[in-house]
Amino acid sequence: MDALWNFVVNRRQQLLTDSYLHVSAVVQSVVIATIIAVAIGILVYRSPIGSAVATAVASTILTIPSFALLGLLIPFLGLGVAPTITALVLYALLPIIRNTIIGLASVNPAVTDAARGVGMNRVGVLTRIELPLAWPSILTGMRVSTQMIMGILAIAAYAKGPGLGNLIFSGLSRVGSPNAVPQALVGTVLIVVLALILDGIYVLVGRFTTSRGIRD
Repeated sequence: MDALWNFVVNRRQQLLTDSYLHVSAVVQSVVIATIIAVAIGILVYRSPIGSAVATAVASTILTIPSFALLGLLIPFLGLGVAPTITALVLYALLPIIRNTIIGLASVNPAVTDAARGVGMNRVGVLTRIELPLAWPSILTGMRVSTQMIMGILAIAAYAKGPGLGNLIFSGLSRVGSPNAVPQALVGTVLIVVLALILDGIYVLVGRFTTSRGIRD
């Protein structure tokens, strides 16, 4: 325990930097994935075949081992941030696409018919009625994706990606040296703690961005 505490104290600046880079990469990836996934969901949610194809493709991507996906991306994107963010975005798509389709498809047709009856066009119904009603479902997909890629990002150290994975890989590669286990353990614990913090932030975002009528 003393070795663990001494490692945290002596490397606190590095730990703060790596933690920031880890969270930053995850947040950026989820934002990009959400834009892509919501756009896909909007295009296919009215079509059972389109919905099934979009979900199946995203599911197939998720079955690719992260090491393999990074290995496929490195020849095209090189090492570092580019293959890391690309891989994270691809892995984050499925929960958001699926929840977007579910959220939009579950909007009561009577509500949209009433909106059209008062003169709203298709875009107005989508942006002012359907997406706000589907937002809690979309946000749940974002939460799932965030928790999932928090751990996947650690493996991106293989591609020289940013974040706490470098700390874990460095520690595991030096097993037997005095700081090896504390280094790997601290990196792992920090990922768990940061994941919990981000999940708490999602709860707050949902509370402040979802209308009381939907929440209740």
